[in-house]
Amino acid sequence: MQVKILADSACDLPKSFYEENKVTLFPLKVEINNQEFEDVKNIDPKTVYEAIRNGSIPKTSQVSPLLFQEVFTQMAENNEKGIYIAFSSQLSGTYSTAVMILDQVKEKYPNFDLTIVDSKCASLGQGLIVKEAARLAANNVSKEEILKKVQFMADHMEHLFTVEDLDYLAKGGRVSKASAFLGGLLNIKPILNVEDGKLVPIEKIRGKKKVLRRLIELMEERGENFQDQIIGISHADSEETAIEVKGMIEEEFRPKEVYISSIGSAIGAHTGAGTISIFFLNKMPT
Repeated sequence: MQVKILADSACDLPKSFYEENKVTLFPLKVEINNQEFEDVKNIDPKTVYEAIRNGSIPKTSQVSPLLFQEVFTQMAENNEKGIYIAFSSQLSGTYSTAVMILDQVKEKYPNFDLTIVDSKCASLGQGLIVKEAARLAANNVSKEEILKKVQFMADHMEHLFTVEDLDYLAKGGRVSKASAFLGGLLNIKPILNVEDGKLVPIEKIRGKKKVLRRLIELMEERGENFQDQIIGISHADSEETAIEVKGMIEEEFRPKEVYISSIGSAIGAHTGAGTISIFFLNKMPT
């Protein structure tokens, strides 16, 4: 039996991906002006950015525990086996809730074969892992082999990103309000990454052109064997910049492929418009 792949919407893959690859989607929730939406399913990221520009502060919440229970129970009843690749446990309670619900379902169905992986990744860093898992599952690769590849990618996935406006990260408590204010005055763009599942600022660069060039330099310092890799770029309402970065990466590294995706509503609510992120592996499997 083919291994079932499950993912939450924090992986920032488009709706069509889930349908075409038979991947089960768990949407995170986004609330704007007291109206709740399901990420990917019934809200467009542009709606989030427009709301932010109009003074609203969107709120996000984790995947519904009831949805986990429904999906896990149905899989257990159908004797399906699966892998759920979850949003970093350091950035959301979604992973721990899923583990709790799985334990409950296993009380009734002790032989239920579902593994929940804390990817310690976000956005397309998580998405590239989901894409690879779905590809392997479609080729009827064993669950053990898929898990081995998933864990390797999770352990070696680099996230490099920059935001247009530090205010959004300040509202989410990711940076101080004072540094956000100063950054806006001086046109300072931060470069951040994800380390062990947590968001970590690593550098501050003045000016957009310089920050994009620095992202490429950091990529060269941290990555290897780009010609064998699919590189991910996610953007928040900045497709033109994403295409520019893609050109820089292709010229510099000649990767196997560069995959561009829009940052979804749940992640975008915290980063704001103008965010550009690059994802790649710092080590390749042997």
